[in-house]
Amino acid sequence: MRFLALATDYDGTLATDGAVDPETLAALRRLAATGRTLILVTGRQLNDLLRVFPDARIFDAVVAENGAVVYRPATGATRVLAPPPPADFVETLQRRRVEPLWRGQVVVATVQPNDTAVVEVIRELGLDLQVILNKGSVMVLPASVDKASGLRAALAELALAPERVVAIGDAENDQAFLGTCGYGVAVANALDSLKATTAHVTRGEAGAGVREIIDWLITTDA
Repeated sequence: MRFLALATDYDGTLATDGAVDPETLAALRRLAATGRTLILVTGRQLNDLLRVFPDARIFDAVVAENGAVVYRPATGATRVLAPPPPADFVETLQRRRVEPLWRGQVVVATVQPNDTAVVEVIRELGLDLQVILNKGSVMVLPASVDKASGLRAALAELALAPERVVAIGDAENDQAFLGTCGYGVAVANALDSLKATTAHVTRGEAGAGVREIIDWLITTDA
């Protein structure tokens, strides 16, 4: 068995319109039954993810907030990997009426075209923060945090090497963690810029594409 784990993005990859279909959930369970590790890597805040996808408990680890938080469903343990942006950053955005504006344990999020105002505030305050785009969403995180860094932290906890992982995604913020793993996959509905950097593009979109990869792993990488 070359690949010991599957790391998948949530929105637009595992899920369509925020929901995972029963066929895809069943495929994940089939893959878990082979002894492989399941890792969910998402830009969503953890509480929001668990609200829309309570079946996240089938995963061995969840990397949330675009790499800032690692959650272990089996134990309920949560590890925050970086400090949040300072309060004056959020207060400045609020004074400039950047809306909507959400705060997670670490991430601060809004939507485009607010990224221009966010970058201006970061520069004015001299903060070591980065702006990560995700199909219209705008996430602000410490400069050292992305899906790749969060996945590496989860893999260290799970004693897994990145080269033994198949990773699948659809958007700009997935490129970092797909490039970290042994085999990067883009679903058919992924951005062209992501497809150009991956080893494989599925025929099916979103969950159907994830099922393709799961079937491939089960049948050809026994």
